[in-house]
Amino acid sequence: MKRIKRKVLAYITKGEGRHRKLLVYEQTDQPEAGLQVPGGTIERNELLLDALYREIEEESGILRDELILEGKVKSSKFFPEDKNVIYERTIFHFSYVGTKDENEWEYRVEGEGKDAGLLFSYRWMPLNAVPKLAAKQGEAIEYI
Repeated sequence: MKRIKRKVLAYITKGEGRHRKLLVYEQTDQPEAGLQVPGGTIERNELLLDALYREIEEESGILRDELILEGKVKSSKFFPEDKNVIYERTIFHFSYVGTKDENEWEYRVEGEGKDAGLLFSYRWMPLNAVPKLAAKQGEAIEYI
């Protein structure tokens, strides 16, 4: 029997209309991991939104007060072929209202998870030009 892991993903956007951009990253030392959005595993006894804000901050340095929660985009199940696990995913959309102006930056992951210490390269990418994201993370971009 496959075990279930609960996950959260964040589509963080800034700008309006055709100028709207999505925050994406690549692992600097492991580019083969593909283009991704912030997210991760919900810990035991952790509330879904608390996990989401924690993951965003640990992976990008973006704080809760720099975001406006626009809403839940989609819930789904993801079945990786190479793992004996079912990921229950909940995807949320946020608008970035922080003051960080860079279009690209690097951030070393904090926290205690398996990503701790990894260096992520972030960039804002035009929403209408986002290529395929790793692990089907882009499955609901059309809804934001």
